[in-house]
Amino acid sequence: MNENTQQLIAQLRSIVGDAGLVTAAEEQASYVKDWLNKWHGRVAVVVRPADTAQTAEVVRLCHRTHTPIVTQGGNTGMSGGATPDDSGAQVILSTTRMNRIRAVDPINNTMTVDAGVILAHAQDAARAAGRYFPLSLGAEGSCTIGGNLATNAGGIAVLRFGNMRELALGLEVVLPDGRIWNGLRGLRKDNTGYDLRDLFIGSEGSLGVITGAVLKLFSQPHARATAWVGCDSLAQLAELLARTRARCGDRLVAFEMMSAASLALVLQHVTDTRAPLAQPARYNALIELADTEDLGLQAMLEELLGQAMEDVLVNDAMLCTNGTQAAALWKIREGISQAQVRAGKLIKHDIALPISAIAEFVEQAERMIAACELQAEIINFGHLGDGNLHFNVMIPLSSSYEEVQQATLQLNRLVHDLVTEKQGSISAEHGVGQLRRDELRHYKSPLEMELMLRIKQAFDPNLIMNPGKLL
Repeated sequence: MNENTQQLIAQLRSIVGDAGLVTAAEEQASYVKDWLNKWHGRVAVVVRPADTAQTAEVVRLCHRTHTPIVTQGGNTGMSGGATPDDSGAQVILSTTRMNRIRAVDPINNTMTVDAGVILAHAQDAARAAGRYFPLSLGAEGSCTIGGNLATNAGGIAVLRFGNMRELALGLEVVLPDGRIWNGLRGLRKDNTGYDLRDLFIGSEGSLGVITGAVLKLFSQPHARATAWVGCDSLAQLAELLARTRARCGDRLVAFEMMSAASLALVLQHVTDTRAPLAQPARYNALIELADTEDLGLQAMLEELLGQAMEDVLVNDAMLCTNGTQAAALWKIREGISQAQVRAGKLIKHDIALPISAIAEFVEQAERMIAACELQAEIINFGHLGDGNLHFNVMIPLSSSYEEVQQATLQLNRLVHDLVTEKQGSISAEHGVGQLRRDELRHYKSPLEMELMLRIKQAFDPNLIMNPGKLL
């Protein structure tokens, strides 16, 4: 460790104390790799400020010494956006000590939190106040609000409540020079110029460090109706989605799709799961309605699905009669990530498409991938209600590193070219990070890239905020 690094660590210790530093390599292990174990890096120090004031001092020091900062929350990202490089020159700024619920305002339906608050804890705090925070992810027990904001997280309730950009009213951000922007306003209307908040949401730590947020709350839903349906085609599911929206309106909170291969994978690799339907279907949907009181949701869903079966849109359906049955269905949906890790080597595509283009896209993509003769299996699932597919391609576990790399390059270009042709996006909810950084230059227009770079340079002229990610 050189003298400059030793001086930096000493100065950081004077700001955050011993409790705020992680310097031992064995204690840094969980910080310097992503949870998929795909990206690995190295740092001299992980700094864990306790509040916004300490964060500002840390960033001010890094700005003065031109030390690159990688901001990290729960480190649950899927694109390598919170993993340092292997130079050892970067500092990880972990927000996990900033974990206060600052205020809950049930009259204004808002909650103000530190960025390091775990998502599940924010949900609990809202529930304790008789309110509801609807963001729900598989990683909600470990991901943080700051990370959710930095990646504009989506999850299973986007169809009704939107992603984090829709769920945040105000932010507090430490800028790259250490100044603090206090935008913690719980306003639904604020027409006073550029919306700075939206620049930071989804910026993946490249413009500043989010330290606090004002979140929207909602009335707690007390009634739910859940069903699993099977049908022959994605076109049929899209039509069923349209009918469900028309009939149920905002009561529709989730419309999740799983292909037959996705379901089979979960049933094989996740314990205590069983097939919901007697006969396997080519495509499945998990549908959930919710409302603040029981206004006949069960009967509404039963009538809707009965008509769909008469019209041969749906082959079979299971309508839950209790919460235990609903939880079992959600365990299937939430078990896909675990099952995929156990089953093979994955080439992942987190894509967004107009719902009307999904069926045609999948048909064409499956045909093109089959022509590649890669011994690949398509694991296709996702949030059909908002057009977000996890169109993953699984190749055998026995595939060599070189084979995986070659297949990844080939299939990424094939899938993403087709996504772009259909006016879609190559990153729907997992962010760009390191995973899609180079591809972004290919699929974004030169003008869009220029404008994004200008914003980056305006906020971060020293280029210290999460270098090598996004741009």
